[in-house]
Order: sequence, then C-alpha cells, then structure tokens
Amino acid sequence: MKLYTIGFTKKSARKFFESLKNAGVARLIDVRLNNTSQLAGFAKRDDLSYFTKELCGINYIHEPQLAPTSEILDPYKKGKSVPWETYASQFGELMKVRRIEQSLSPPLLDGACLLCSEDKPHHCHRRLIAEYLAEHWGEVEITHL
Repeated sequence: MKLYTIGFTKKSARKFFESLKNAGVARLIDVRLNNTSQLAGFAKRDDLSYFTKELCGINYIHEPQLAPTSEILDPYKKGKSVPWETYASQFGELMKVRRIEQSLSPPLLDGACLLCSEDKPHHCHRRLIAEYLAEHWGEVEITHL
C-alpha cells in the first residue's frame, strides 16, 4: 500500500498540483480541522475539489475524523503553550479513541494523499496519521510530497 502526504503552505499552486499529478495520487484526503479558511488560498475545500478533479483527475475527500479537535490543536497552534511532543501524544490518543485503523478502509487510502497545511511533515499530524496506520496495517509505504 502506498500513502502520500502533502502540505500546501510555501507551495505555489503549480508545484502543489504537479506534485500530486506526477506522483500518481489516486485521491486527495483533507485531514484539516478547518478547510474553508480564507488564509488557505487555493487550498480551500471547494477550490481543491474543483482543481484536483480538473487539473489532476483525482477526487477530493474531507475526512474530519482524521483532524485534531480544537481542544488539542488550539493550545499547540495559537498559543504555542503546548510543545510538539504533548500535541503528538494527545493526537495519538485521539486516533486510538476514534479507532481510525478500523473505521477507515485500506483501499480508500491506497494511493491517496493526506493533506494539511504544514509545509513539512515533521511537525504535522498528517505524518502522525500515516505512521499510525502503517503501524496498525503494516505494509504501508509513506511518501511525503
């Protein structure tokens, strides 16, 4: 199974969509809590749904069960009062409680790309999701675009 991840921050629309297309991504799965923010530019929900279909021939899916709750995200993002390690641990517990490895279908994610805003995966929940699923499903090859 192949699973991709991508963030849109610090990427032009051209680089973003070419990365998806060139990798052969089957579908884009949005794992953001808020996917309609005006700050998202070309990566707002309705725009992404249109652009991914028209430019790349792939479907866009918003998967809120893969997003952190605002109670977990806000203290980390807005105030930076919570260190990454704490955020990652809290989000890991949330994935366990949600049982994402059971509620998600491996065929849905095979060839899919997890999307969030962070430009790099090291401090991003999309990486945590991919690693969690790889740990539970096995045989998952993760590629960060």
